[in-house]
Amino acid sequence: MVEHQGCFAWYELMTTDMAAAETFYANVVGWGAQDASAPDLAYTLFTAGGASISGLMDLPEDARKMGATPRWMGYVGVNDVDTTADRIKRLGGAVYVPPTDTNIGRISVVADPQTATLALVTGLKLGQQHPAELDELGHVGWHELLAADWEKAFAFYGELFSWQDAGAEIGPTNTYQLFSARGQTIGGIFTKRPVEPVPYWLYYFNIGDIDAAAERVKTGGGRIFEGPIEVPGGGWIARCIDPQGAIFALQGERSQDGIRRASASEIGWSAEWDGISSKGRLVVTKPKA
Repeated sequence: MVEHQGCFAWYELMTTDMAAAETFYANVVGWGAQDASAPDLAYTLFTAGGASISGLMDLPEDARKMGATPRWMGYVGVNDVDTTADRIKRLGGAVYVPPTDTNIGRISVVADPQTATLALVTGLKLGQQHPAELDELGHVGWHELLAADWEKAFAFYGELFSWQDAGAEIGPTNTYQLFSARGQTIGGIFTKRPVEPVPYWLYYFNIGDIDAAAERVKTGGGRIFEGPIEVPGGGWIARCIDPQGAIFALQGERSQDGIRRASASEIGWSAEWDGISSKGRLVVTKPKA
């Protein structure tokens, strides 16, 4: 039995410019970088507090020819990659990269029946032996699936990984379904807006001050396309695109000065999500004094 069974165990950025991406995320999130290349593969580890957080590699040429663009991908730990990959196909999903032994472990890149991509791993060689706490600075603090149909997606992942219902919030036209793995609530699933072209997984990185981090995104050549937005219970989130086009998100705190400077459009972003925040709670969209 693997320690990470059913949990996100590793994250990887596949990009078109490794050097630029390394500089960007080191500045925005505060990650260190460590070379972990093999003779046939350039690979960099992003680190925080001495722990390996994620990997960085070139987007494979074959994938580029098929239309793939820079993206973050999460790896879910499983007991048997081969068996799980076969099960995904039986459940209506797809296997893009068949089970293969790599520098990470034995992996397979797959897609759910609604085409959202993720990966499987067993025998993880990188990262921590145990899943990190969700609030650790520099780590991934939340996992969010923008699905074509949240109910079907939740049923699929529940059957595949034994994810459990951790409660839901119902907005005017949508539901945000929380899910847990091994007793810990780790993310949410909801039906994407029409403006989102395809279903995908979104990963939230824990940072300190959300406004300072958002400014680093912009000065580094990326952009903020939604947020910062407050989530009930404390904390703020922002959804971003890095200079090469990979989507990611940030979550952190906001100073009183930052709150005072927040525009009405920032505060009101949640209305675009049918009144549901990215933490599964209804958001009151009133400007703050």
